[in-house]
Amino acid sequence: MEEGTLIFGIRSIIEAVNADKVIEKILIQKGLSNDLFHQLRTALRGKDIPFQFVPPEKLSRLTDKNHQGAIAYIAEVVYFDTEELLSQAFEKGRIPLVLILDRVTDVRNFGAIARSAECAGVDFMIIPSRGAAQINGDAIKTSAGALHRLKVCREENLKQTIEYLKEFGLQIVACHEKTDKLIYDADFKKPTAIIMGSEENGISGEYLKRSDVQVKIPMVGNIASLNVSVASGIVLMEAVHQRL
Repeated sequence: MEEGTLIFGIRSIIEAVNADKVIEKILIQKGLSNDLFHQLRTALRGKDIPFQFVPPEKLSRLTDKNHQGAIAYIAEVVYFDTEELLSQAFEKGRIPLVLILDRVTDVRNFGAIARSAECAGVDFMIIPSRGAAQINGDAIKTSAGALHRLKVCREENLKQTIEYLKEFGLQIVACHEKTDKLIYDADFKKPTAIIMGSEENGISGEYLKRSDVQVKIPMVGNIASLNVSVASGIVLMEAVHQRL
């Protein structure tokens, strides 16, 4: 990631946290226990900001500046509130179409999915606060700028978010290859949230259990699965086709 999206130094990160800057995540050096570190932990208390402990070598690879044992990634987009966006969609008389990404970590896949979602008229996209691709310059470039137009919500607990969407009247459509029903069998004219899974592990079992419909993309070749960004585009365009 380019240095323009990094904050290095614990004092600078504390200031960013206290100023309510949108932070993707914080990397903290393992074994750190000085006073500054405790000030950072205090500042993070009650904030929904992911952080992880990493070896000092990782921090040194990211910057040669004096990072004091911590580096933060600053988000390049503003995140929105799921409940607020859903209410707005219904108030505008829209039939909501929402896209949920479960642990899609490749920034270029993420950007390509966002581009397809914007083209398909998706109302907003939901990602987990942990285990998702960072919305950096590469993601925005791959999205052809769609990430500056498409609203993104970052949620701490996707299970609760899915339950909330269901209570609000949305059907949850999970797309994966281990099912018999095809994407053409789903009724995308209803208020819908589509779940797409990670590149390696697909959709989490917890989310599959909460889905109303499970569908797959028909394939006649020898390769068993599609790239998640390609698959997302196909499913979204089927939703567009049905809604036109």
